[in-house]
Amino acid sequence: MSFHEVRFPACLSYGAVGGPMRRTEVVTLANGHEERNTPWAHSRRRYDAGVAMSSLDDLEVVIAFFESRRGQLYGFRWKDWADHKSGLPSAEVTAADQSLGFGDGSQVSFQLTKTYTSGTSSYARPIRKPVSGSVLVAVNGAPQAEGTDFTLDSTTGVVTFVAAPGGGLAITAGYEFDVAVRFDTDQIQASVATFQAGDVPSVPVVELRV
Repeated sequence: MSFHEVRFPACLSYGAVGGPMRRTEVVTLANGHEERNTPWAHSRRRYDAGVAMSSLDDLEVVIAFFESRRGQLYGFRWKDWADHKSGLPSAEVTAADQSLGFGDGSQVSFQLTKTYTSGTSSYARPIRKPVSGSVLVAVNGAPQAEGTDFTLDSTTGVVTFVAAPGGGLAITAGYEFDVAVRFDTDQIQASVATFQAGDVPSVPVVELRV
C-alpha cells in the first residue's frame, strides 16, 4: 500500500470534526423483528480537516500537504485529538494502560491494541501507527527498555521482545498513536472571497485498513 509516514499538521486536525463509523446491515422481518449483522470487524474513522482552518496560511499548508500526497494516492498519519492515547486523553501514558496478552515462553511479538469497554462488552482495536518515543512496555509490571528489552515497529505497531516473556506473565503497554488515513477527495475547491467570509472548503479524510 502507498503510504507516507508523515503526520497531517496536528494544529489543523485539532478542530476537525469526525470519529468512528460502523456498517450494520439491518433486515426487518415480516413480524417486525430485526436481524442485524456487520461485515466489518473493525470500525472506520472519517474526519473533515476543513473546519479547523482559520486563515489563508492554513489553507496553503493543507493544499501543500494535499499536493504532496497526490490527492488520494498516498496515505498519511492523522492525530485524532479525541482518541490518541492508550488511556484517557487527560491522563499521562503509563505502561499499565493496555493489555497485550500473556507470555508463553516462546512468543516474542505482540500487536499493540486498545480495548474499549462498556458494561460487559468490549472491542479490541489494533493500533498500527504508534508515535515513536511514546511507547512504554512492562512485563508483569516490570518496565522494559526499548532497544534493550524490546524493539518497536512504529509502522505496524508490533512490539518484539529480545527474549520471549515467560509463561503466564502479563504484557502491558501504554502509548500515543495516530490513525492511518488518506484524503477522501481528489479535489479541494477554495475561494479566497468565500474563505474570508467564513466559508471553509470541505477536506474529507478516511481511515485506511493497514
